[in-house]
Amino acid sequence: MADKPETREEKRKLKKRKHKRGSGLLFKIAAVLTVLFVIAGAVGSFTIYGLVQSAPEIDDDTFAFANSSTLYDHNNEEIIALSNGENRQSMSIEEVPDHVKDAFIAIEDVRFHDHSGLDIRRIGGAVISNITNGFGAEGGSTITQQVVKNSLLTAEKSMTRKVQEAYLALELERHYTKDEILELYLNKIYFGNGAYGIVTAAETYFNKEVDELTINEAALLAGLPQRPSGYDPYQNPDLAEERRNTVLYVMHEHGFITEEEYDEERSMPVEDMLQRGSEDQSVSDAFMDQVYRELEQIDGLTAQMIYNGGLEIYTTYDADAQAHVEEVLNSDQFVQYPDDNFQAGVTVVDNRTGEIKAIGGGRNQEAGENRSNYATHIKRSPGSTIKPILSYGPAIEHLKWSTYQQIEDEEMTYTGSDQVIRNYNGQYHGLMSIREALTQSWNTPAVKTFQEVGADKAQEFAGNIGINIEGSVYESYALGSFDEGISPLDLAGAYSAFANEGTYNEPHTVRKVVFPDGREINMQPEGVQAMSDYTAYMVTDMLKSVVEEGTGQLAAIGGVPVAGKTGTTNFNEETKQKYNIDEGVPDVWFAGYTSNYTAAVWTGYPRIDENSYIKTREDRQIAQHIFREVMSGMVNEETGEFAKPDSVEEITIDTSTGERADSSSSRSDLVTELFVTGTTVKDAYSLVEDEWEKKQKEAREEERAKQEQQRRERERSEERERRKEEQQETDNDEDESESEVVDEDGLNIEIDPSDDESNEEPNDSSNDEEQGSDEEDNVEEEKEEDKKEEKEEKEEKKQEKEDEKEEERDEENNESNSSSSDDESDSDESDSDSEEEDN
Repeated sequence: MADKPETREEKRKLKKRKHKRGSGLLFKIAAVLTVLFVIAGAVGSFTIYGLVQSAPEIDDDTFAFANSSTLYDHNNEEIIALSNGENRQSMSIEEVPDHVKDAFIAIEDVRFHDHSGLDIRRIGGAVISNITNGFGAEGGSTITQQVVKNSLLTAEKSMTRKVQEAYLALELERHYTKDEILELYLNKIYFGNGAYGIVTAAETYFNKEVDELTINEAALLAGLPQRPSGYDPYQNPDLAEERRNTVLYVMHEHGFITEEEYDEERSMPVEDMLQRGSEDQSVSDAFMDQVYRELEQIDGLTAQMIYNGGLEIYTTYDADAQAHVEEVLNSDQFVQYPDDNFQAGVTVVDNRTGEIKAIGGGRNQEAGENRSNYATHIKRSPGSTIKPILSYGPAIEHLKWSTYQQIEDEEMTYTGSDQVIRNYNGQYHGLMSIREALTQSWNTPAVKTFQEVGADKAQEFAGNIGINIEGSVYESYALGSFDEGISPLDLAGAYSAFANEGTYNEPHTVRKVVFPDGREINMQPEGVQAMSDYTAYMVTDMLKSVVEEGTGQLAAIGGVPVAGKTGTTNFNEETKQKYNIDEGVPDVWFAGYTSNYTAAVWTGYPRIDENSYIKTREDRQIAQHIFREVMSGMVNEETGEFAKPDSVEEITIDTSTGERADSSSSRSDLVTELFVTGTTVKDAYSLVEDEWEKKQKEAREEERAKQEQQRRERERSEERERRKEEQQETDNDEDESESEVVDEDGLNIEIDPSDDESNEEPNDSSNDEEQGSDEEDNVEEEKEEDKKEEKEEKEEKKQEKEDEKEEERDEENNESNSSSSDDESDSDESDSDSEEEDN
């Protein structure tokens, strides 16, 4: 309550006493017994005695909540401008114009200055109405009773509350003057749209000070407290205008305004009267809405105390981050939006603490509106953003799958159904790793993974990171198809656990609350280890692939490691036919994170009709654009790479063999994947063991063929060397024979060329021809030998294949200890096929 002159304090001291419920209690009961009987009916006096005895005491401290609670940001700096007029301000009754006071008295308690806290005539009318229409159908509360109810009692409609309310109203009138009671009323009453007290209400609806209000405006405000939401002039202008006119009529009937004033004031449409508050008050409305929701969870903390209790509320609010989010959503500078009705919700969370740094509740939301919060309140199907939460995360956690886990993308139906699971491109892509399946967002691998994990473990995993799904969880949930849906706030909290080494911190906006008496309540949740660190890191690494080379590339931030996932929902056939929708979707999501922060973005339309749905490919990309722009503003020098824990091992795999790579592996066959320490590459083929055996067999065959090829090359090389040596020996022998002559007695006689009469220069051309002829003969011989070797190789290869097949048949016979006619038939067919392939 506002400060008063000393005379007022002196008056209060004279009135104020410490009343004990002993000797004075019977006097009080006697004074109000008649009234209480009307209210309580046949309730006995002993019951009334007990109810009065248990009523709260009236004390000055009871009404000490006249000052607004103060909010502080993440740096403990005071937040000056609170959103949506929620900052309650008090004023002295002397500052309130008479026509404003008259408006409230006329509609709420016309005999306010005549009664002693209870209006017998009004109570009688209310009793008749309650008898006729049921208890609680109509209230007979005076302004004094409303002050008691708002300050001392709950809003429960019960006989106990009504008896105590009547008693305390009489007590309040004995302790306070009429002006003081009216001042308490005007400063405490709720006017809707977060406005507590007439000062804030005047600013919220008319952007005015109280002393600037006209009769028309005062009448509108006076009509709101009875039903703040129902008479909300922004949402229900027709009802608000009807209620305003009722107030004007009552003011005229009781002589507060003239007939001329009545006719003039009621002629103005309500919509023309409204003047929204300044824009700086609406910047953080969505954030403050979440603050209020969290404070409501504190036991014993009423709405009046939250706004008017002089509390110090320390929040996680980051003004820079909040302003940037608002700018991205409400301008075309960063993102091109298709129209003004297109909506988006954004939540940004600190990975390490769970502190909410900013909330973008929607687009184009003016101050004073009863706006929707698309970041925290909506619940929409999450599409494929759920795949890491219900499929791949649980599989790594419980089955210790690697990122190389092999899985088949093939046509399949849901269990017990003929509904075919399809991919967005209408195709299936065969055997692949779960990394590739998540990167390209193929659907059947996600459902198969969910089946391997089991619904119970998947549901438990999701619940551990804040995605609480009520009831049974079905296979379709693995693709994000569940009606209850989730919010961007929920999704951001879940993804932040992947970024935080598996530790989940519940997202929150309030750090602590300090009461006027110094008592503190710590509101920061303790972190919970929701999954193993290897699960968090391996999911993160796969989600990095989504952004680097998959469906989320538009969300990438240059030079910054980003992990994330896209999500899209689809219309059912009924909705498509109803609104004649050919191509289009209702919701598009993107959730992702850096090493510091996580952001989740939803985009779509509040209500679906023939014109309001996401139509184009470009519009489907808006969620990624919003994420990129928002998170670009959150990047700082601390943003780095995600740290790999010791529980994760990097293994380079030769995909041709299904084994660890070695020096003989071809570079084109190599991939590097992540494994839980202690698991093997073979484990990655647990779902397709036949495929692994096939790779092993192919690898053995390839190795044998390679060794055989090397053997043959060695033999050919040795044969060439041998022939070369023989040819050299032959050439040497011929040279020696030409240089010797044998006489008749067999003696070798050396001939001196100078003694030969016919000694002439040898014919070079003749020698060349002879030499060329020898070389041609050698080439022909080599060709013949090569052909012979090739023929031998083919025969050997054919024989080897036959031997291998014979070995396989022997192995099969040994394993089964029997040979069936079918097996023999199959073997014969295999031999025939092999022969055809060889030929």
